[in-house]
Amino acid sequence: MAKSLRSKWKRKMRAEKRKKNAPKELARLKQALSLDKKGEAAMSDMQEIATVVPADKIKKQTDVEMGETGETGDDGRMDMDSKRSKKTQLDENGQYPAWMNQRQAKKLKGKRMKQKTGQGKKKKGIAW
Repeated sequence: MAKSLRSKWKRKMRAEKRKKNAPKELARLKQALSLDKKGEAAMSDMQEIATVVPADKIKKQTDVEMGETGETGDDGRMDMDSKRSKKTQLDENGQYPAWMNQRQAKKLKGKRMKQKTGQGKKKKGIAW
């Protein structure tokens, strides 16, 4: 498709717009990458607004915090439902998790019933 006069005109105008905006875009990119003198001024303005902290200092700080929580007994794990069986995914009320869809629940139930009775649900169809 895209061969009509209207689409050709739109493509042409977009190309001209790109040509016109290219110098501004390049200047903005240089400023963002702080290769231009204006970029350095922007970085100094940025330091007035926000404090710049080296990555090593932040990493050491998080390591210290994780060490403190390990002493109190919390090993940094999420607080999860511990009453849920890992094998069957059922909780104490026999309910599946909210994120599980019906197809997955049915599949797990079939596996559970197969282990319980020794044979699974009979398949529909003609047995030859």
